[in-house]
Amino acid sequence: MNVTVIGCAGSFPNAGSACSAYLVEHEGFSLLLDMGNGSVGALQRYAALLAPDAVFLSHLHADHCVDLVAYSYARKYHPEPLGRLPVHGPQGTHERLQQIGNAGRLDDVFAFTDTSAGRTDIGPFAVTLAPAAHPVETYSIRLEAGGRTVVYSGDTGPTPELVINAKNADLLLCEATWTTAGPADLHMTAAEAGEHAHRADAGRLLLVHTTPFSPPETLVEQAGQHYDRAIEIAAAGTTYAV
Repeated sequence: MNVTVIGCAGSFPNAGSACSAYLVEHEGFSLLLDMGNGSVGALQRYAALLAPDAVFLSHLHADHCVDLVAYSYARKYHPEPLGRLPVHGPQGTHERLQQIGNAGRLDDVFAFTDTSAGRTDIGPFAVTLAPAAHPVETYSIRLEAGGRTVVYSGDTGPTPELVINAKNADLLLCEATWTTAGPADLHMTAAEAGEHAHRADAGRLLLVHTTPFSPPETLVEQAGQHYDRAIEIAAAGTTYAV
């Protein structure tokens, strides 16, 4: 598998990155995890406008889904006829995006499927969802293909569900929004990300959903207090081979 970071900024785009969007590729199939603010432009910079064969949303906060509205225009008005793109998301995804877009029916462009905790298959990927600790319906996403495993935490506070879903992952993309703890069941610190990676026995830790308020070296240092394997800060445009 290859994982390309289209965007990894937390809550709002920063000077060097769009919000959350990760393109996972295997055997010619491309699955985009989340499509936050600014990711349509970044997708064209780091991959291609029509690269995704399917989209999977961890949850319906704007910094993880809002650019699907802009993407609907790109596909609807593309000079070549395009089939409906599969979009998998929590219950109410179509209605949520429809309210944002307020222009035409998005199900003319996207084929929506409601998700829930458990296992499903998308293209070559075996997908397992586990509930996250977040104010809205949110899932961590485990992808297995070719004998390798990538796990994306989505947005979450500390939760044993993430440890279970990330067990023995080759690469864990884990949110590390803060350096000091904030409100419960919202986000994690880098130290908590490191602790979850350690408990899951993950092979590599990629810190995502970071903000300009937290120095990268501090995030890595805090995560490293609990996790003694490879730690990196996600960088937009970088591809990680798994």
